[in-house]
Amino acid sequence: MSQAMRSFWTKVKADAYRVKGKTLSIGSVLALAVFNRTFRPVLTLRLCQWGAEHSSYLRLIARALHRYASAKAGIDMPSVVRAGPGLVIVHGWGLVVNREAIIGSNVTLFNGVVIGRKDRITENGRQTEYPVIGDDVWIGPQAIILGGVKIGSGAIVGAGSVVTRDVPAHSVVAGNPAKVLKTDVLPDVMNRAPISTENSGEEYLIRRAEGGSVRSTGLVLHGSEPLK
Repeated sequence: MSQAMRSFWTKVKADAYRVKGKTLSIGSVLALAVFNRTFRPVLTLRLCQWGAEHSSYLRLIARALHRYASAKAGIDMPSVVRAGPGLVIVHGWGLVVNREAIIGSNVTLFNGVVIGRKDRITENGRQTEYPVIGDDVWIGPQAIILGGVKIGSGAIVGAGSVVTRDVPAHSVVAGNPAKVLKTDVLPDVMNRAPISTENSGEEYLIRRAEGGSVRSTGLVLHGSEPLK
């Protein structure tokens, strides 16, 4: 099995683990994709990114499947979104994720969450920024995260929060604008996928390009490490 295929199945099995709480066979993963509305677009997201390294024909089929799965789930999550293994979507309706956002491992996204860009208009022109979500992060219904903020690993973002500033790791934030309510909290990760360092995929470096926009060759997939 090629490295790309191993990475693909590692992420897919971790995603399925978040839903079922156990490691599934390939057949069970496929059955879950058929019957689970919110798991299906996560699987097609992985398929798109695996297919991008192969033929244009396969890439086209994967993108068509992802558009169909996303529409049925009521979400807007482009096929190029970079997300670590163990991504779970709860309910899904109204979820919007910007194509340049970066999401860590074992992240939970509820319905109505918006992870979007923010433009800063300055004398030097427009500067666009995108969020970076750490590992083991729980984001509640209708929460809005905008701009070049970093959500620290293990953080909990309460329902209806509007986040425009960095969130410390292992903290609870809520409100509009979001404020820190608690610190040193345990992550809220149901069915946390066991992701080893060896099997978690490539390590990705995150940097900010000039002008404020996030540029990345990927993301750090290892759990419980605060974003730097």
